[in-house]
Amino acid sequence: MKEQLYESNPVLDKLPEHLRQYIKPQNYEEYTPVDQAVWRYVMRKNVDYLSKVAHKSYVDGLQKTGISIDAIPNMYGMNRILKEIGWAAVAVDGFIPPSAFMEFQAYNVLVIASDIRQLENIEYTPAPDIIHEGAGHAPIIANPEYSEYLRRFGEIGAKAISSGKDYELYDAVRHLSIIKEAEGTPLEAIEKAEKRIEALQQNMGKPSEMALLRNLHWWTVEYGLIGTLENPKIYGAGLLSSIGESAWCMTDNVKKLPYTLNSATTDFDITKPQPQLFVTPNFAHLSQVLEDFANTMALRTGGLSAVQKLIDSQALGTLELSTGLQVSGYFERVLSHDGLPIYFTTKGATALAYHDKELVNHGTTQHPEGFGSPVGKLKGINLAIEDMSPRDLKAYNIFEGEKVELEFVGGVTVSGEIITGTRNLQGKIILITFQNCTVTYQDEVLFKPDWGLYHMAVGRKVSSGYNGPADLKSFNLVSHALSDTTVKKNRDDNKLALEEFYQRVRDYREGKNTIISRGKLFQEFISRFPKDWLLPVELYELAVKGNRTVLATEIKAHLEQLKLDRPKVGHLIDDGLALVDQGLKIDA
Repeated sequence: MKEQLYESNPVLDKLPEHLRQYIKPQNYEEYTPVDQAVWRYVMRKNVDYLSKVAHKSYVDGLQKTGISIDAIPNMYGMNRILKEIGWAAVAVDGFIPPSAFMEFQAYNVLVIASDIRQLENIEYTPAPDIIHEGAGHAPIIANPEYSEYLRRFGEIGAKAISSGKDYELYDAVRHLSIIKEAEGTPLEAIEKAEKRIEALQQNMGKPSEMALLRNLHWWTVEYGLIGTLENPKIYGAGLLSSIGESAWCMTDNVKKLPYTLNSATTDFDITKPQPQLFVTPNFAHLSQVLEDFANTMALRTGGLSAVQKLIDSQALGTLELSTGLQVSGYFERVLSHDGLPIYFTTKGATALAYHDKELVNHGTTQHPEGFGSPVGKLKGINLAIEDMSPRDLKAYNIFEGEKVELEFVGGVTVSGEIITGTRNLQGKIILITFQNCTVTYQDEVLFKPDWGLYHMAVGRKVSSGYNGPADLKSFNLVSHALSDTTVKKNRDDNKLALEEFYQRVRDYREGKNTIISRGKLFQEFISRFPKDWLLPVELYELAVKGNRTVLATEIKAHLEQLKLDRPKVGHLIDDGLALVDQGLKIDA
């Protein structure tokens, strides 16, 4: 048995095996004192600012979901609290495929990239990290209406059909997120990765269902605003976790638009601040737009377009016929007549199911090389096969032991001897098995007698098409291989020395070591690390709280000089000092 990498709970126990493959241990001990300082700075800044501009659920949710301001949250501790609202959290390695991400949401599981951004990227990173996932997503799901929206989005999103280009873009974004957070990555490599994403985005062709849903997800779950256009509040996790964009988005530089279904066709650039954002009047409106979009998906529309979308996706998907019979596999071809599908084929391993349960003797071992079947009504007969009673079936010789020639509307003909029929619980026939069977369309032979038994699906129409198999057990889905993995931080002697200084300050603040001289520590630190700004800010806080006016003045003077030497971090220093000078009181 495979070793369990995480502590489970009733919510996680329900996860299927193919989702468990993405879960990794959080390894809390790998967070460095610098990581903890980055978390604390962002959270202190965010709570101070967001308490004024975020949706009221945010601050309440911090308490409800066990998110601490002073320390990176431990996944196990979060889960003990999240289970009270019916959710759970798991750690993963950065970005995971969109369909898997959606499916986790459908199971009420929050996916958290457990790595944390570097100090250099403290304001924003394209990489999913624990600040974004833990401090951004988790607090808002404590709101029941939003929580249900998120779950429903995952449920619908997991069925969305992707394209081959979608996965290529996902791979490119994942690569950028990894190298941008990896220390020492050359600027040229980052620029090259950004240009690759830009080129892909400009050549995606007609957007897939998943691409359109990804836009809706971005403009709501990640970058959503709620309320009125004149006075919106923040609820999107991307904004809640970015100390830069959360302030920028509230200015007139960012256009505010009403959130509608049109947002699905508004693309975004993950590497740049957003030029416009969408405002929903309330969380209920999010669900309404989601349902409107779902009505456009192959999941609900079926028909020829559903088959074509699955063919274009080049991925494992399912067609469901009007009888409820489900065909899962890699769809290869569709024949049509008057805008309707009349025959479809899969290639490779295929499985048949009914009500998401594989039919006995119709798994991938029985259909290893593909499956094909006509769809529609018989020519000249108004009554569809699925609607025929036993008496009707006998009248048309559609009966065990009979040799028949069935000609379908559109020109597909099935000729052979009927062996048996498979029926559903209501007694309706959903599958007919032939021997010595020939299937033709015009001058083309689609199936020959020497190929073995022919299994003909029964259905007058394709009622649904969606991503993934009907029965998860029909296929081996535990086969995900990452093209890139997160690069671990290089902890040389210099880095270890820096971490030691941060740990000493943290220990002092937490009362674990109060005998150190803060003044001496400050002098030692700036002589060794004169360009670091965050630790002096933390020391300034300790000096002010300890009424060490001379030391506080000295540290502030050093930081003022550092602002001149490093103007790009000047506003970060100012914000850190302001939190202390304003006497910010935050319950950690």
